[in-house]
Amino acid sequence: MNVKQEKERIIAWLQAHKEQTNCKGVVLGLSGGKDSTTVAMLLKEVWGENFLAVLMPNGKQKDIDDSFAIAQTLGLNYRVVNIANAYEGLLSAIESKDGGNIDISDKSKTNVQPRLRMTTLYAIAQTLGYQVVGTGNASERFIGWFTKWGDGACDFNPIAHLTCTEVVELGSYLAREAGLDEKFVVKAPSDGLTGKTDEDNFGFTYGELDGYIRGNAKALNGENAEKIKKLHEWTRHKLQMPKVIE
Repeated sequence: MNVKQEKERIIAWLQAHKEQTNCKGVVLGLSGGKDSTTVAMLLKEVWGENFLAVLMPNGKQKDIDDSFAIAQTLGLNYRVVNIANAYEGLLSAIESKDGGNIDISDKSKTNVQPRLRMTTLYAIAQTLGYQVVGTGNASERFIGWFTKWGDGACDFNPIAHLTCTEVVELGSYLAREAGLDEKFVVKAPSDGLTGKTDEDNFGFTYGELDGYIRGNAKALNGENAEKIKKLHEWTRHKLQMPKVIE
């Protein structure tokens, strides 16, 4: 990938979207990871002061300092919305007698968090007349590594076509231009929910996954190739709108 050309292509795409949809401003959830950091640098170039980054920890977030450092170094307008009270309140209401004493599973709890964050972003965006920007990359989307109607929801996404490896390449290039420490875009990706890296959860590497996606998976062993294929098939529904009778 020619990183300079790819940056110019995305910026042109964003400019066109801005004009075609009369998008006066944008809202982004800034997690401190490579994807949101890369997208933040792109949005800053196009929307400038009309770009609001929102930090949304659930109680204490161990890498929240990364988010602050990124926002401050890039000169972003940002706000902090701690979702802890909303998260605990919602679980308490569902698990209460009135809520039917439904004991929410740990897996479901991890998905409640990104859904609350997206609710937050849309509440802010609608109030300001802005649009919500997504940050999911092609690798995550291919195997459904996102929460349906959570971090997978957005009005548009400028990096959905790039694999994890390509996002790191682009993010590193943009970071050098912006004077931002590249450590923020090369650190091991994690979901911020399970305490594990993405690759620990997958059982295979992003290099293997990206090779599979780009059709260059000669070094990928058969077992991992089969895992990737099954994940893609099982989670394809996450990329589709709800089925309706036509």
